[in-house]
Amino acid sequence: MYSDEIEKFFKKENIEIGDRISIEKDGRVYEGTLMPRVQGKNNIVVIKLDNGYNIGLAFEKASVKLLKKAEKQAREEKVEEAKGDVAILGCGGTISSRIEYKTGAVYPVISPGELVATFPALSSISSIKVRKIFSLLSEDMTQEHWKILADEVAGEIKDGARGVVVMHGTDTMAYTAAALSFMLQNLPVPVLLVGAQRSSDRPSSDNELNLLNSVWAAKNANIAEVAVCMHATIDDSYCYLHRGTRVRKFHNSRRDAFKSVNALPLAAVDYRKNFFEKISNFAERDKERKLVLDKKINSNVAMVYIHPGIKPKLIDSLADYDGVVLVGTGLGHVPTNPFNDKNAHSIFNNIKSLIDRGVAVVMASQTVYGRINMNVYSTGRLLKEAGVIGDGADWTPETAFVKLCWVLGHEKKLEKVRELMMKNFAGELSERSVLKRDFADGEEL
Repeated sequence: MYSDEIEKFFKKENIEIGDRISIEKDGRVYEGTLMPRVQGKNNIVVIKLDNGYNIGLAFEKASVKLLKKAEKQAREEKVEEAKGDVAILGCGGTISSRIEYKTGAVYPVISPGELVATFPALSSISSIKVRKIFSLLSEDMTQEHWKILADEVAGEIKDGARGVVVMHGTDTMAYTAAALSFMLQNLPVPVLLVGAQRSSDRPSSDNELNLLNSVWAAKNANIAEVAVCMHATIDDSYCYLHRGTRVRKFHNSRRDAFKSVNALPLAAVDYRKNFFEKISNFAERDKERKLVLDKKINSNVAMVYIHPGIKPKLIDSLADYDGVVLVGTGLGHVPTNPFNDKNAHSIFNNIKSLIDRGVAVVMASQTVYGRINMNVYSTGRLLKEAGVIGDGADWTPETAFVKLCWVLGHEKKLEKVRELMMKNFAGELSERSVLKRDFADGEEL
């Protein structure tokens, strides 16, 4: 809170929090956005400079001028009352975030309608319906949230939506995309997850292009898959649609962080040009197709990243789980110590004990790209003979984990689990590896 003197001055000059002002002090002029004063001396005026940094200047002997009033956002409730072709479901995340001025930290907004209301272009793309399902940081998402979200998406489709957009945090978006891919089968329309790497207060935010492209594609694109819509390049050229079971986040801040793994993106999209280019095969829209909602899932599943020096007791501690995904090295390996080195540990017998107890053990690879092959080295052959599932699979660790949760929701007999895990349900497995360039650099089409 500012001092009474400053508050009176602001009222007289019609200056409010969020307005752009200039402060002349000691022969220098500073321009920026007026920020609240949340701590410290109340005679200091705080502004956010264009470079994103905050500075505080003593009000005494300063000349403060209003440069531009802050733009008023559309009322959230008007957006949420709208009924339209595209249903937008909010789950939190950076794409629907606000800045906490005291610390500069990013927090979810109260409702995604607050964010959607800031994009007037939405009204020219599609009529929309906006609902908040969760207000969560994506790292707090659980299997129960996946089930609730699948229910909500299915409800919007049954109510006649031409497409559904899910606003989601990027950190665990790949998990949720995979979960919806398995739970929502026989889709008649697209279900697109969208997020943002950079918050809306930053000039380099990617939220607008991602959101508008996802809404445009949800309404207009001839596709009926669960997919992730995110920047294809570091600039604002276009977005890719990545299949929900093939996508992974590869960078913690770059705008083109999401890539399709062991597969090409499904399509490229740019709403500004009404541009949609098919890149790989996908299911097309069919309003006669009947959605199948299958949300049976088992959350008693663990994932362990194999690492040098991993202790056998760590594997033993997993005995109470119904399933375990081992993220192994290379082609799908774990320490087996075949040369009986005194400083090495073998965890093979511990893994075999898990399987003998009825725990489903699945292999994924830390390399992410490539295919599990347990037939090349003795380590892999031992694991395969012991009953580890995954030989020949080219899934990502995230998809392997989600699929095991989903399969164990239907079956616990190990032979049946193996059969279901190695069956392709949602494009998570392929018979042939992609040899051509995988768009890793997001080149122009």
